[in-house]
Amino acid sequence: MIKIIHSLFNFLYPIFRSWGLSRSLSTYVSLFFNIILLCVIVYGLFIIFRFVLVTVLTIVSQKTKTRFDDLLVANKTATYISYLFPLIFVVHSVPVILDKFEYWENIFGQIVRVYLVLMILWIIRTIFNTIRDYLKLIPRYSDKPIDSFIQVIMIVLWMMGITFIISKLFDIDQKELLTLLGAVSAVIILVFRDTILGFVASVQVAINDMVRIGDWITMDRYGADGDVIEINLATVKVRNFDNTTTTIPTYSLSSDSFQNWRGMLNSDGRRIKRHIIIKASSIRFLEEEELNDLKRIELLSTYIDTRKIEIDNYNSSHKIDKSLAINGRNLTNFGLFRKYISQYLSQNPSLNKDMTTLCRQLQPTPYGVPLEVYAFSKDKRFENYEYIMSDIFDHIIASVPYFDLEIFVMPSENEAKSIKKD
Repeated sequence: MIKIIHSLFNFLYPIFRSWGLSRSLSTYVSLFFNIILLCVIVYGLFIIFRFVLVTVLTIVSQKTKTRFDDLLVANKTATYISYLFPLIFVVHSVPVILDKFEYWENIFGQIVRVYLVLMILWIIRTIFNTIRDYLKLIPRYSDKPIDSFIQVIMIVLWMMGITFIISKLFDIDQKELLTLLGAVSAVIILVFRDTILGFVASVQVAINDMVRIGDWITMDRYGADGDVIEINLATVKVRNFDNTTTTIPTYSLSSDSFQNWRGMLNSDGRRIKRHIIIKASSIRFLEEEELNDLKRIELLSTYIDTRKIEIDNYNSSHKIDKSLAINGRNLTNFGLFRKYISQYLSQNPSLNKDMTTLCRQLQPTPYGVPLEVYAFSKDKRFENYEYIMSDIFDHIIASVPYFDLEIFVMPSENEAKSIKKD
């Protein structure tokens, strides 16, 4: 190829000299035409190689079943590779064309070499982007932070490329340059702090399987509540349920607290954990007549009969004085209400009976006694889950008066004023 280049760009000078032009003028005129010829040849080589490479790769991608070559076409890898051949031609042509212009030969030669290095890095980038897109199509890797690892590799390659470029431009030995970079490593660490922290966090996220693409996470500090759509070296993107996008620093996943709902989504039910507060003053023992009235509630009829026999037998055998209700064993309106809610939950078709289902009393508070429902809905979809939970508590709230209980409600301003007057 060197002989061809020499024959292409050295035949004009003798012609101009034979026409009687001076040596200096012949040199500049031949340089002018050689530059035009170089541009034409380079453009022609680019068109030819681009057509051949893109056409061949497109045909191959259409005939193969794998998606990898399709992604190579989509990322324009063949187009960028087609730049290499003209650049290589230019690298070999510059010393010939600028043979009598040593100063410009050095400058232009360095520019072309820099561009060649940058183009090689860009081609590598498109190949890695293709690998990333291909791995995301494989279920086993689709939820892994592939972007982070590829970005780290590209950062290392870019640093190597920039080191090579600087060493060539300023004629510095690469070992000396690396020693100099080591001396300013503190500045580099400061500049790339987020990148370094992001890389460490990405490794931790991948190893510990903390977050995957598609996971529903909640991070109150950043206002994130939605699905993870991207994990890269610096940021994690979350598409919230209101269709806004929240960007979270990757290192925050390892340094801050967040909630990942993947376990719930992979389980057989979504947890319902909510309570109402019953006024403590409304809780009391039940009279015989009240028990007879409550027996009309179908879910409690059998339970009341069974418990009443058990309690009466106990009180009789222990000769309990029942002139006071507090003596011996008794049924309370709050206890029966709790049992009623448990029975109601056990017969609710929307709840998963294979998982914990209960109604429990929590620690009393200054406002009253909390009664909590702890269960799991079969349907984990957000809108259906909310409907099931609301339906349960609609029924619970409406059932409270039947047991002569009261739900604690903060008094309004007018009610508070009337209480003060009284």
